[in-house]
Amino acid sequence: MIELTDITKRYGETEILSGISLTAKAGEMTALVGPSGSGKSTLLQVIGLLQRQTSGSFRIDGRDTGDLSEEERRKLRLASIGFIFQEAHLVPFLTAKEQLMLVEREHGVRESRAERLLEQFGLAGRADHLPATLSGGQRQRVAIARALVNEPRLILADEPTASLDYANGRSVMEMLRSEADTGKNVLLITHDERMLDLCDSVFRLEDGRLRK
Repeated sequence: MIELTDITKRYGETEILSGISLTAKAGEMTALVGPSGSGKSTLLQVIGLLQRQTSGSFRIDGRDTGDLSEEERRKLRLASIGFIFQEAHLVPFLTAKEQLMLVEREHGVRESRAERLLEQFGLAGRADHLPATLSGGQRQRVAIARALVNEPRLILADEPTASLDYANGRSVMEMLRSEADTGKNVLLITHDERMLDLCDSVFRLEDGRLRK
């Protein structure tokens, strides 16, 4: 579970987030929507421990992240959070399987998990292919598998379907829905309202303020 209470984020005199309070439970998929520049990506970076809030409380599974050192935040991020972005950001000279193995080596996970994930996402036949030989949907599925290889409890996705057509985008969202159904906490940003039926909760962010 993640719990944000009265979160603010300022850069100098500019307030990006203002009094954000949000609770998202394990087993749920939560969407953030809103216009560009409303603070959605900043909020996702705060939740992903990539930025510190200016004020307010942020807890993960009851643990107050405000008390953590930078090294403790890094370890928690690597152990518990998986990131998926609008673009797959795959390493161009690594095969699909090697993309996952790169993460596995850092976390000490066995090679068999990478193979199982690729098979789960219909990519077993593409394991030895480089990104340039994969379709956009296949690249994004590799990126999702890479985000899941360390079995994170929290999955953060920033516009994961924006560069895909509807069919591939829907497939990606259904995969994320399936991950939530296994007990993970999925929080995503999307502009595509056709995908919101798969979410348990939808929050709108406007001018740094959150509304449900």
